[in-house]
Amino acid sequence: MDLQAYLEELASSRATPGGGSAATIVGALGAALVAMVGRITRDSPRHTGVREHASALVARADELSAQLSSNRLADELAFGAVMDALALPKTTEDEKHERAARLQRALAGAALVPLHSAELARDVLALALDALELGNRHLTSDAGCAAEFGAAALRGAVYNVRANHPTLRDRELVGRQEAQLVALEDEAELLLRSARASARAS
Repeated sequence: MDLQAYLEELASSRATPGGGSAATIVGALGAALVAMVGRITRDSPRHTGVREHASALVARADELSAQLSSNRLADELAFGAVMDALALPKTTEDEKHERAARLQRALAGAALVPLHSAELARDVLALALDALELGNRHLTSDAGCAAEFGAAALRGAVYNVRANHPTLRDRELVGRQEAQLVALEDEAELLLRSARASARAS
């Protein structure tokens, strides 16, 4: 699907794609920008001292972009499973039991996918900070955008994890995930603050 087709799907009245899917796109855009900064810096005769580091940054950024792109479809499928479970019949007791069990499994899956996306987005944000520290002043705006996109993708993914928590009956799972989310939010805040300071100083 090209970008315009995706945007039209996103703007439609259908439930998918939604915010979780869109967050992965934002994160993948951030990773792609980091890869661009790394490639240009790696190939620049003015930055030979950071060539090896830039190459490693490119490899990781490409990997993150691919993983986030893969999570886009995974997020849409996970939410679709929730909708499918909600559509199951609930006339008899057996039907109610089956529907409730499938819904809980689907909700757990729908929380797990954006949690993974949030972790990947955190990695994009950290990598954007590395890109800023390569010292290529001509690409500060690109690396800065990558940091902001990583932070926004993380926040979007976090919203989509928490959206499933009120109806998940496994409170131990909810508690573990909430602790992970808080840690990711705290880490992202520090990374973004550092990225912004680095961008201003360049």
